[in-house]
Amino acid sequence: MDHPGKTHNSEGLFHGSRGPTSISPMSPELYEQMRLNAVVAALIVAVLVSVLLLRLWYLQVIMGAEFRYRSEHNRIRTQDLPPWRGMILDRQGTILVNNRPAYDLFVVLEDVKDARKLGEGLGKLLKMAPQDIQKKIEAAQKDNSYRTIKIKGDLAWEELALVETFKYELPGVLIQIQPKREYLPEALACHTIGYLGEITESQLKSAKFPHAKMGDYVGKCGVELAWDQYLAGQRGIRQIEVDAHGRELELIGQTPSNPGANVTLTLDSNLQRQAEDALKDKQGAVVAIEPNTGRILALASSPTFDQNAFDRGVSSEYWKELMRRQDHPLENRVLKGQYPPGSTFKIVMAVAGLEEGVITPHSAIHCSGSFTLGNHVFRCWRKGGHGRMDLHQALVHSCDVYFYTVGRKLGIDRIAKWGSRFGLGKPSGLELDYEKPGLVASSAWKKRRFNIPWQEGDTISVSIGQGYNLTTPLQMARVVAAIASGGKVYVPQIVERVENPDGELVFKFQPKLAGELQASPKTIELVRDALQGVVDYGTGRAASLPDIEVGGKTGTAQVVALGKERKGTKSNDHAWFVCFAPVTNSEIAVAVLIEHGGHGGSAAAPVARQVLETFFQQNRSMARQAWPPTISSPGQ
Repeated sequence: MDHPGKTHNSEGLFHGSRGPTSISPMSPELYEQMRLNAVVAALIVAVLVSVLLLRLWYLQVIMGAEFRYRSEHNRIRTQDLPPWRGMILDRQGTILVNNRPAYDLFVVLEDVKDARKLGEGLGKLLKMAPQDIQKKIEAAQKDNSYRTIKIKGDLAWEELALVETFKYELPGVLIQIQPKREYLPEALACHTIGYLGEITESQLKSAKFPHAKMGDYVGKCGVELAWDQYLAGQRGIRQIEVDAHGRELELIGQTPSNPGANVTLTLDSNLQRQAEDALKDKQGAVVAIEPNTGRILALASSPTFDQNAFDRGVSSEYWKELMRRQDHPLENRVLKGQYPPGSTFKIVMAVAGLEEGVITPHSAIHCSGSFTLGNHVFRCWRKGGHGRMDLHQALVHSCDVYFYTVGRKLGIDRIAKWGSRFGLGKPSGLELDYEKPGLVASSAWKKRRFNIPWQEGDTISVSIGQGYNLTTPLQMARVVAAIASGGKVYVPQIVERVENPDGELVFKFQPKLAGELQASPKTIELVRDALQGVVDYGTGRAASLPDIEVGGKTGTAQVVALGKERKGTKSNDHAWFVCFAPVTNSEIAVAVLIEHGGHGGSAAAPVARQVLETFFQQNRSMARQAWPPTISSPGQ
């Protein structure tokens, strides 16, 4: 039924009285606004997705390795297994340096959530200042929070027990067994052996310690440094599973460390001990070598120091004490002490005079007690003079006037030439420490150093071992050894052999010839005979032995501050004595230097005698033990 006012069309549209119902068309402005909003929304979505994808790429590609490392190390942690350092022994196999186990306390920084709380806990257990521990941890975390630092080394048994008891309340604390050096309590041969210390940044960057890491202990001087590559060994690795607090759960795997090689020295520990005893309460040096091989039998410097203090981690107080001491206990005087050679240099002068033809064995010079050059008078040590002197007598009685005359005839450059042939003015080549070269003065050297010409008066002073020339005790031992060996100058050596822990020989001593004097056998024999006279009836009588022929030379070296006596000393002069024995087929050569000891004959020669007595008594004892010789039966 149709309603009034309405009509119906064929499309089913209803129309009212006002016409058909319809939607108004959208304006162009509104349409454009909606389209713009849609584009902006799409761009925002695209940017957000891009940022998300870039972040995922950064985390997975760029930082993937780092996060894998962190993730793995949250579960599996790698610990270094430090190697046991090789032992150091003397020539008879006596152990001079060994190792012992020690317990060190470390902190794994990434496991420490509260440095203050951990510092307080460890401070109570270890009797350390909690704030110091806290500061050390926090400073290390700022630098690199993914490493391990040592808080205290060589824990006492009581400390170790306390830490282990409360370990589960100390997140990040790690106890590791570390090998520690164990030196003889008497500090025997401390300057020769050296000591260990934590590696420095400069050492770490050098090529000398290729396998070392920050925190490792390496050689600082002596054999420990020079032969570190053999002694050090190779570290191992231990992998353990840890929980979220860093506490050990299970051992995953382990690669053991390889111990270092054992180093056997040429030193005789009995002779070394005697040399150090003879130097007790003195400042000086003793060195004994085999003239025909270069083996060092004793190398003593006084005063000594405690090596164990360094391996424990030297305290600042002890270090300051060492630095303040006037006697410089850390200095190896055998290698680094540079002194005027005094009258021991007359050995060089005698050989030079004979070989250069300026004197003969019978050339006579009258000593009146003084020698005049221009307006300057040079005195002989004997005020009244020695009278008529030939070479033999001049060496026996150490006549200064005789050698003033020889020196003036030679001239400084020929003196320098022969000094160099004896090995003076340059390092000996000993593989031990940073050796001082000494000084052999020449006209060219003075011109280069001071830009002034050489004066004849300089030559006079050098002729008796004063003036510019400087030598070390080791160099003077080589001088007298060259006479004992017939003119051969050997490179001194301190290591007899190096063996791996399984006994494999890595290094074996072989004599190394550094050079020859190029002096005639007759010259060497004349000087050797005169040096025997020095000990038999001259200035070195205090070194004589009842049944062993000894040759030697005394020396008294003036220092710069002549006449200004030091407290507790009678003289500022250094006392020298060099010797060899037996005179024929010599087995040992010795050099002794006593700082501010006075005269060589009274201060240094008795020290040399003690060393010689010990050497020959020991050799005789060994010979008696080897007697009677084993006689092979026929056919063997």
